[in-house]
Amino acid sequence: MTQPPISRGFRGRRPEARTDRLPPGQYLTSDFPVLSAGPTPHTDLESWSFSIYDRDIALADWSWLEFEALPQASVKVDIHCVTKWSKLDTHWQGVTIDTLFDAAGLSEPPTPFTMIYSDGDYRTNIPVEDLIGGKAMVATRYEGEPLAPEHGGPARLLVPHLYFWKSAKWVRRFQFITRDKPGFWEELGYNMYGDPWREQRYAGD
Repeated sequence: MTQPPISRGFRGRRPEARTDRLPPGQYLTSDFPVLSAGPTPHTDLESWSFSIYDRDIALADWSWLEFEALPQASVKVDIHCVTKWSKLDTHWQGVTIDTLFDAAGLSEPPTPFTMIYSDGDYRTNIPVEDLIGGKAMVATRYEGEPLAPEHGGPARLLVPHLYFWKSAKWVRRFQFITRDKPGFWEELGYNMYGDPWREQRYAGD
């Protein structure tokens, strides 16, 4: 299988000012670098949908209007990219994973692991415990504006306590899986978990 191109900028820079909110090896940036594998999708909202699966069984599916009608939450969080930039005090709005699971009728998650699927054949693996308890959301707005396509719009996963490649852009489907499996970057040598405070960038870190 041909690997999609990696966008320019997938490298670190020299460190800038430090803070106790900055994980080891990171530098602060005031901009929002755009890093993607492959071209940026531009999805028509009328054809957009988001679904949750328990293995191969569909549990719930929302159109864009249905998704926007779900209870919304706003958060202010720091984000940390595996390429070593960090951005503090970012503002997001969307639907928490707890709200999605409730709306899907899940009293408890059926398995301990998930695979997250996006437009463009991207996927990443995340343990359920890292998605619930207010830890994650499907974000549709950034800094009060609709999320731009280059930053994952119309909707992206937001899991700010993990390296930002885990916050999958253009997210479309959650699938509960019984065993942890590598996603796109994990198959190419990135860490299966991706804790920035433990510098889990690559397999073996």
